[in-house]
Amino acid sequence: MDESLKFKKAIYHIWTFTASKLISSFGAQVYSFALSFYILRLTGSAMSFATNLICNILPRTIAAPIAGHFADKYSRKTIVIVAQIVTVMAIGGLLVVSLEFGLSLAAIYTTSCILSLTSMFSSITFTSSITGLVNKEKIQKAMSLNQMSISFASIGSPAVGGLLYGVVSMPVFLMIYMLASSIAVILESTMNFNLFAHRNNKEPEDKESLKESIKAGLNYLKMQPLLLTLISISLFINFLFGAYQVGYSFILIKKFKMTSQQFGFTEGAFAVGMLLLSFYFSVRNEVKFPFVVSKRGIIGMGFIMGAVALPLVIQMPQLIFIYYMGLSFGLGSLIITVNTPMQVMLQKQIDDDYKGRIFSILEMMAMALMPLGMLLYGYLYDVFPAQWIIILSSSLLVGSVLVLARPSVVRKIHPQINLDRNLITNKM
Repeated sequence: MDESLKFKKAIYHIWTFTASKLISSFGAQVYSFALSFYILRLTGSAMSFATNLICNILPRTIAAPIAGHFADKYSRKTIVIVAQIVTVMAIGGLLVVSLEFGLSLAAIYTTSCILSLTSMFSSITFTSSITGLVNKEKIQKAMSLNQMSISFASIGSPAVGGLLYGVVSMPVFLMIYMLASSIAVILESTMNFNLFAHRNNKEPEDKESLKESIKAGLNYLKMQPLLLTLISISLFINFLFGAYQVGYSFILIKKFKMTSQQFGFTEGAFAVGMLLLSFYFSVRNEVKFPFVVSKRGIIGMGFIMGAVALPLVIQMPQLIFIYYMGLSFGLGSLIITVNTPMQVMLQKQIDDDYKGRIFSILEMMAMALMPLGMLLYGYLYDVFPAQWIIILSSSLLVGSVLVLARPSVVRKIHPQINLDRNLITNKM
């Protein structure tokens, strides 16, 4: 294909990819918002809410290596489209059950497991395909616009969910999700996933077995000190951040009795923070030391997590809503600050033939302790005061990052950081 046509197609991919993510994310988040409220209002238990979160995480953790193998060895476009079609079918099944028998926790948990798997296959394959869809110069723009689309959906979906909840039935939420996923399938079917890819695809008879493929991915991983460090940090972060994931909704809905509209606006503030920082990264140059930026962002997230407990310790009845909107905005901003620079760095460092397996291993290891964290925190919030659980967890989070991402580790990942400091010193 002519180079000018390829670059035009890359622009098309960026905007099609962004639109697809915007539409599918909007449907998924409206559904997730309504489901969170439904479970908490039905049961009043943090453990039930945590169980649904586990159903969203555990299947992803277990099946991630399989998804990585498929993403590296088979057609990435086919995997993405099939995953979206199965999503539509799963929601359709839940819709039929809700109309015939009414929603039950068993039906919700089963659907959550299926959607977790389809989302994981789709997300890992899409992440592995970025360098095939766009040229290297546009990777940061593509990643940032992707985050912006998710943020737009996050802004609108809680507001829509909050306004609709209690006014329309759950089947309406399910139909919104089905429609959004169907449109996403149509958009994704027009994309060329191999436009810029550099993959050494083998013939089917020469393909590695699943075990050999995963082993090859692990051997590649061992040669990458950055990836090993990220895995170590991710294990601690995702376990301890369970305190926020379970506790935030539990505190706002059960402790402070926020309405669905108010809760929706706090979720929207989170998305606004993501949106603004995504836009910032889409127009600025690449970050010079992404690991350093991510480290500072994670520490900031730890402090915000601890601040969630403040209204439980200090009375501020008139400021609760505004306070939590501010925290959500800050957390959304920091998540983009942590993720975008590192994602761009990983996209450029990892070979195309290993992207699926490496990203799947990173996801699996990052989420390995999350189900345990969800169960533990779901139990703790039902038994102990919420404020002390969050404060202790945030302290452990900040401490673990300071140890695992200590200066010697930073210098190993960014050896040029010493050269820059020496140049500054010499100029002075």
